[in-house]
Amino acid sequence: MTANAAHTANRLPLIALTALAPISWGTTYAVTTEFLPADRPLFTGLVRALPAGLLLLAISRKLPRGVWWWKAAVLGALNIGAFFPLLFLSAYRLPGGMAAVVGSIGPLFVVGLATVLLGERPTVRTLLTGIAAALGVSLVVLKAAGALDPVGLLAALASTASMSTGTVLTKRWGRPAGVGPLALAGWQLTAGGLLIAPLALLVEGAPPALDGRAIGGYLYLALANTAISYCLWFRGIGRLSATQVTFLGPLSPLTAAVVGWAALDQALTPLQLLGMPIAFGATILGQLQPRPAPSGEPGLAEVVGGEVFAPEEPAQRARVAPGAAVAEFGARARDRVRHRSLDG
Repeated sequence: MTANAAHTANRLPLIALTALAPISWGTTYAVTTEFLPADRPLFTGLVRALPAGLLLLAISRKLPRGVWWWKAAVLGALNIGAFFPLLFLSAYRLPGGMAAVVGSIGPLFVVGLATVLLGERPTVRTLLTGIAAALGVSLVVLKAAGALDPVGLLAALASTASMSTGTVLTKRWGRPAGVGPLALAGWQLTAGGLLIAPLALLVEGAPPALDGRAIGGYLYLALANTAISYCLWFRGIGRLSATQVTFLGPLSPLTAAVVGWAALDQALTPLQLLGMPIAFGATILGQLQPRPAPSGEPGLAEVVGGEVFAPEEPAQRARVAPGAAVAEFGARARDRVRHRSLDG
């Protein structure tokens, strides 16, 4: 087993837990069509985001501080507030699963953004894997249809760019010391929900009357499909590379196709059956990332933005005492001087 494969194998439990998020999101279509009121996409997005965010805030009991007020607002807008409405708009205006096809190029968006913002160098294998993922998803969800609506196409591209940018910025900014994925998800879902609320009221009017079936569907979307899923998603972003996380995205349309076949009696065509292993194989290959290179000064603390962090977990840096970091640096410097004097 190569070092990269061994490194990936050690992270399989983390990857599997993170993968539960897009798998859960793949059930959204079936729940929406079978349990929820028709033609209320913004209300559905609002009910998914805001109650889940407020619940996570109540559980975590942590609010943003300092710069994290605007960072949480930006991430909430990208990952939730803009993404949900744009996604629903594209789904309504584009035919035959085209919105999912455009969304499947998300890994390529993330690869490009990660190169600029995170310094992650793309490899030929990564680019080919992203193309394979888009091809596989296209075979699974794309159906014959008429001309493409330009507004729907722009909305699909914008939703993909929004989520991709949110993923990379979530990775770049990390989390404040002492803040876990529960609180981070709560901040973003609350901010996103507050952005959707006036738009839903303006476009769709008053909330619809709900029966027991709809209430059950909304409870599932708010709790399992959103609160728990986004906690797992942001936890994965913090511990895996941005590229690894985004390559889990194709699991969502794959899950939707399987649920449609198993629960809604939707037949699977030969092309869909061909596309499934292609998309799933791209998801697996996307997890085979190079092992991070060791630091030139292992154990030496890193100063970021005036605060000192330990470098063992770059995505989730643990705060250490500045005095301890300086003392360690001084000890290493003295050791170097001592060795040089002995060599001389």
